[in-house]
Amino acid sequence: MDTSVKNVIVEKAKTSKIDQVDFNNLSFGSIVTDHMMVCDYKNGAWETPKVVPYQPITLDPSSKIFHYGQSVFEGMKAYKDTDNNVWLFRPLENQKRLNISSKRLAIPEIPEAYFMEGLKALLKVDQQWIPQTEGSSLYIRPFVFATGKGFHASPANEYKFIIACAPSGPYFSGKVKVLIEEKYSRSANGGVGFAKAGGNYAGQFYPTQLAVAKGYNQVIWTDDNSHEYIEEAGAMNIFIRINDTLITSPTSDRILDGITRKSLIELAKDEGINVEVRKITVKEVVEESKNGTLMEMFGAGTAAVISPISAFGFQENDYELPELDNSYAALLKKRITDIQYNRAEDKFGWRYKL
Repeated sequence: MDTSVKNVIVEKAKTSKIDQVDFNNLSFGSIVTDHMMVCDYKNGAWETPKVVPYQPITLDPSSKIFHYGQSVFEGMKAYKDTDNNVWLFRPLENQKRLNISSKRLAIPEIPEAYFMEGLKALLKVDQQWIPQTEGSSLYIRPFVFATGKGFHASPANEYKFIIACAPSGPYFSGKVKVLIEEKYSRSANGGVGFAKAGGNYAGQFYPTQLAVAKGYNQVIWTDDNSHEYIEEAGAMNIFIRINDTLITSPTSDRILDGITRKSLIELAKDEGINVEVRKITVKEVVEESKNGTLMEMFGAGTAAVISPISAFGFQENDYELPELDNSYAALLKKRITDIQYNRAEDKFGWRYKL
């Protein structure tokens, strides 16, 4: 199969809605840009990517996305520096992970050229939508889903790959209070927890609603077997600081290989911070909190970058975390965002200039 892209087809919108947007007051992911990238899989091959005006799509009621959940997605951002240069952060990692997720759900993989050339063409057309307001960026959502028809339980024969964008402000503001989950699981061994499959997130909503009703903002997910080990924080990877050591769970069938996660590990090591990638038990976290040696907990992901945790609940007890003047969360967030916004040296080669 030819995996190169000769020309991305571009159809520009007749009018723009950008003048209706207050870029100084952006919520997260609620306003979309003028265009989207669309690429269809038919007759055993991906067709030429197209950039078209953002618009609704029409699907047959028997399309398999509705019945068997063949859907995967990614989350990434575009940043604009003070000189109006546009940057991506490790985009090929998103492309690779989208294909890892696709393979697990029997979705055809997307060639790198289709992903990157389609994305670049879209960002070129909608470049004015990339905000420069502090803390803001253009959130990019690539996703693939089954459009093939039929009620029989089998992989679809047709798919649609779309990239849509939303100028966005910070995902979270302030610290969050979390509840350690003791009953529900987000994933299991041999399952799809490592994939960015839509169903993973749908399954999180109900337990999270229960936690919110108790006064918490999010759920800390534990392993599916014993609920003994801490694994993720809501839709994010989790980091735990005990004394001066930063700990995060190893990736597995159940845990997403977060791009922010692995970047923070490298940055922490570069700062001389002792990093341990190992399993950590709920019991250990509770005991370290009681001993006064649990210093920080924070979630890490593309949308929020880093989301500090102020307290956690477990078995009807709440445990407060200390307020730190020089937290690892603040240090690492500054390091990674300075690279993303082209404010600092990128010794790792993570920035991608458009």
